[in-house]
Amino acid sequence: MKDKVIVITGGSSGIGRALAEKFGREGGRILITGRNAAELDTAVTELQQKGITVAGFRADVSQEEDNKKMAEEAIRLYGTIDVLINNAGISMRALFSEVDLDVIKKVMDINFFGVLYATKYCLPYIQQNKGSVVGISSIAGFRGLPGRAGYSASKFALNGFLEVLRTEHLKTGVHVLTACPGFTATNIRKRSLTKSGAQQGESPRAEEKMMTAEECADHIYRAVVKRNNFLILTTQGKLAVWLNKWWPSLADQMVYKVMAKEQNAPIG
Repeated sequence: MKDKVIVITGGSSGIGRALAEKFGREGGRILITGRNAAELDTAVTELQQKGITVAGFRADVSQEEDNKKMAEEAIRLYGTIDVLINNAGISMRALFSEVDLDVIKKVMDINFFGVLYATKYCLPYIQQNKGSVVGISSIAGFRGLPGRAGYSASKFALNGFLEVLRTEHLKTGVHVLTACPGFTATNIRKRSLTKSGAQQGESPRAEEKMMTAEECADHIYRAVVKRNNFLILTTQGKLAVWLNKWWPSLADQMVYKVMAKEQNAPIG
C-alpha cells in the first residue's frame, strides 16, 4: 500500500480509525470522513502524530453531494484514488413491530445508499488504477438478526450490491472485497438507534470479549493486499454463516438464543 491513496468513510473512530492507522503505517496516503467535526479533527491529529499521511473531510455519507465532494477532495489532495473503504455505518435495536420506520430508513440511507454514493464517485479513479472497493458488511448480511431488521436488511442489500459490482468488474481489474467482521469492540452499539430513533447509549454486549478494532483492521488490510473477495471473521461469525446456509432451521434457533441473552433484549 506504499503511496497508495485510501479513502475511508466513517474514519474518525472504531474500525475506520483502526484501518486509517493500519493502511497509513504501511505507507498509504489517507483521507478519512466523519460527520462530527471535533472527532474527525482529533483522529486526524492523533494519526498525524504517529507519522501517518492523513487528512480529514467532514461528510455525511447519506448525502450524495457530500460523497461527490469527498472524491473531489481526495483528487485535490492526492491526485488519484486507489482504495475506497466503505466503513461508515449505524445500527439499530428494536422489534420490527415496534420500530419507527424512519429509523430503518436512516439505517438504509447510511449503510446502503451511502456505499452507493461513495462508490459511484470514487470508482472512475479506482478503475484507472485497478484498485479496490471494500464494503464493511456484517455477519448480519448473511444471517438476519432478531431486533436488527434495519441493520440486517441494509447489510443484505450491501452484500448484493458488492456481488454485482464484483461481477461487473470481473474483466476490468477492479477488486471488490466484502468484509464481515462479526462482533467487534467499537462504539457502534452505543450509537445504535432505539425504536424511536434515540441513541442506545450503552452496549448490551460484553465488549471486552470481542475482537478489537485493531485486530479487525489487520485482517482487512491483508484481505485487500491479497485481493480476496470475502472476509468472514470470528468463529461465531463463520459458524452462523455456515449454519444458515446448510441448516437454516437450526440457525434460527441458535441465533434467537444468542440474541435473547443480550441485556434488555427485545426478544426473550
